[in-house]
Amino acid sequence: MPQLPRRSFLALIAASAVNSSARTLKPIGVQLYTVRTILPQNPLEVLRALDQIGYREAELTMDNLDSVSAALPQTALKPVSLHLDSALFVRQQDKIPGAVAQARQVGVEYVVCPYVAPQDRGGADMMRRLGETLTRAGESARQAGMRLCYHNHAFDFAPAANGTLLDAMLETADPKLVGLELDIMWAQVAGLDPVSVLKKYGPRVELIHLKNVAPGTPKQYNETVPKTAFREVGNGVIDIPAVLSAAAQAGVKHYFVEQDQTPGDPLASLRESCQYLSKLNY
Repeated sequence: MPQLPRRSFLALIAASAVNSSARTLKPIGVQLYTVRTILPQNPLEVLRALDQIGYREAELTMDNLDSVSAALPQTALKPVSLHLDSALFVRQQDKIPGAVAQARQVGVEYVVCPYVAPQDRGGADMMRRLGETLTRAGESARQAGMRLCYHNHAFDFAPAANGTLLDAMLETADPKLVGLELDIMWAQVAGLDPVSVLKKYGPRVELIHLKNVAPGTPKQYNETVPKTAFREVGNGVIDIPAVLSAAAQAGVKHYFVEQDQTPGDPLASLRESCQYLSKLNY
């Protein structure tokens, strides 16, 4: 057998090392909020379309939960996470155990506090109270065999004493009971590099929302961005390969594509994002 020249041999070894370290994201999940405008008309048809696109995990919302959970077994989509109603965590705490019990019936691994509405927001003291509520909710989730996470928006990164509003909440919430679902777009809107957020919170980040944001979107600590600011995962200013690499190092367990607003058919945008991620090595 002819021997390769030394330079070619070393190049082959280097290429092999690069290929062996490359990763592709699998499985890819989808947040069903993205298809909220078309899902109610025919849940099974929409879920089958997501299945055909290549999504294998789903994050559900309380909207149309019964019809969606009934249709999911007819697809390859696994229900992994459920966004509970945000009002539970600020005005209806007594209803949290019942909501957790309902989530258990759906068969998800995670329940999520998805949002704090603008009228319910306040300063660091409010976020600390929220952290206490989340700890109690996290204990309910633990007893039901699930985990609780909190999903951030841009306002969470507003400055507060000794850090941000999110810091105030996470410092109060018991880390054994409350994780973080990092929405990388809202971190970017707040002026932060999502990679730095992943490095800061490390294993506290258990779930992640993958989406992108248009160039020129101004830094702000609220969510009043134009509809056109929301972009497919591979189409924006966020360095997605760097995010995925940092997420892997942090130990993120599940990845959900979400696009709050799409320029047309949400399935078309979700197809574009899935195709990008399925071919991406990081």
